[in-house]
Amino acid sequence: QVQLVESGGGLVQAGGSLRLSCAASGRIQSINVMGWHRQAPGKQRELVALINSGGSTNYVDSVKGRFTISRDNTKSTVYLQMNSLKTEDTAVYYCYVWADSYYWGQGTQVTVSS
Repeated sequence: QVQLVESGGGLVQAGGSLRLSCAASGRIQSINVMGWHRQAPGKQRELVALINSGGSTNYVDSVKGRFTISRDNTKSTVYLQMNSLKTEDTAVYYCYVWADSYYWGQGTQVTVSS
């Protein structure tokens, strides 16, 4: 089992920045991929960004050049630096990891006001 605790969401004006953090505990030695999904009201959950154990990253097109995912394996933590935020980035952001199964965080609200 892997437990995930997220932090860093909040309210920000368009053009601003936020950094999300997600700390993993439990069977962290089995973690391979770490990443973030988001779900906006009335929309399906979508993958935002992921990073594998080798440091390779992938982003949804809508956040490329604005968001940066990183991980600190010594702290078993994944980060999502979000810059130049837009109102359409408003969503609940969920951390996830792939270990021997998918594990999800509880979600953190990000609200971008115009």
